[in-house]
Amino acid sequence: MTATFDSTFVESEERRDLRAAVRALGSRYGLEYSLACGKEHRPADELWREAGKLGFLGVNLPAAYGGGGAGIQELALVLEELGASGCPLLMLVVTPAICGSIISRFGTPEQKQQWLPGFADGTRRMAFGITEPDAGSNAHRLTTTARRDGSDWLLTGRKVFISGVDAADATLIVGRMEDARTGKLKPALFIVPRETPGFEYRPIEMELQMPERQFQLFLDDVRLPADALVGDEDAGLLQLFAGLNPERIMAAAYSLGMSRLALDRAVDYAKRRTVWDTPIGAHQGLAHPLAQIRIELELAKLMMQKAAFLYDAGDDFGAGEAANMAKYAGAEVAVRAVDQAVQTLGGNGLATEYGLAALITGARVGRIAPVSREMILNFVAQHTLGLPKSY
Repeated sequence: MTATFDSTFVESEERRDLRAAVRALGSRYGLEYSLACGKEHRPADELWREAGKLGFLGVNLPAAYGGGGAGIQELALVLEELGASGCPLLMLVVTPAICGSIISRFGTPEQKQQWLPGFADGTRRMAFGITEPDAGSNAHRLTTTARRDGSDWLLTGRKVFISGVDAADATLIVGRMEDARTGKLKPALFIVPRETPGFEYRPIEMELQMPERQFQLFLDDVRLPADALVGDEDAGLLQLFAGLNPERIMAAAYSLGMSRLALDRAVDYAKRRTVWDTPIGAHQGLAHPLAQIRIELELAKLMMQKAAFLYDAGDDFGAGEAANMAKYAGAEVAVRAVDQAVQTLGGNGLATEYGLAALITGARVGRIAPVSREMILNFVAQHTLGLPKSY
């Protein structure tokens, strides 16, 4: 019997069609386009605009605001397929997944109307600023603070490794404000337009050849109107994690797309490259490592699908555990897939013609961002296994 239903394990015909449509788009751009944008330090605007016109950027956003009315499962699918084509869009993680999820769930009607339609059609972008030089992404240690000044907010702090600020209309900044009841600082999210006085961004030179550049942010008493605050003052942490779970799911999709690209190129080469009248793929020394990568890739993909399913179902706690595991698994298989692909091609694996060498640094990022593999292991040890906290 042919499965026609949709579940965590078996994709519906509609999702398979979406994959095919995104794959067709990605094939028109590919790795060469993405690397060219990275070398020239320019955003992948052509691909972004076309993806927006085709409705791919906002598949997870509410239909009432021009989105597809689906979920993170569909958005992760879009990013995975673009990655497998060699042209992943990092801002898909940031704009519709993180910022779009937060604003959709917690934004005011005015904020939703102002931002979500543009997210959906690709005419507006929003960056996300949480990481700080001394706190990393630990929301409890952030030093960026907001204080009231009449009806306005004054935001001061510093952020680092913030993606795509130059191409974004605004940045959703994670800061902290004083809790009037306890006097303690609590997380809060603020929309800061790029040209706001006191908001400065400087590029960080990276070895990565990616269209999206990384930036340091400097906020010096940035004055914001009252409506720059997203959601309820007392729900900052809940709102924050409503964006971080999709971020981890999308990070997994990013890594899985890269894994598929590397594996596909290695397998194709192993079938065609002949030594002593035998394709090198016939030798178990190469065949078995590639087969192992395929198995690990499928396992990571299943965990990503589970995490997305739980998030879309409203199970934030379950999604948190699964999203962390999916991000970890995706990053690990990406590093191994790229390494094995390079090894399979030998010297050609480092040749510009094959594009694999450029993936080495890109794959390695998955172990660091948006949260390090060590912090995920801490999370699983403490929350899943119930082991004592080490810090």
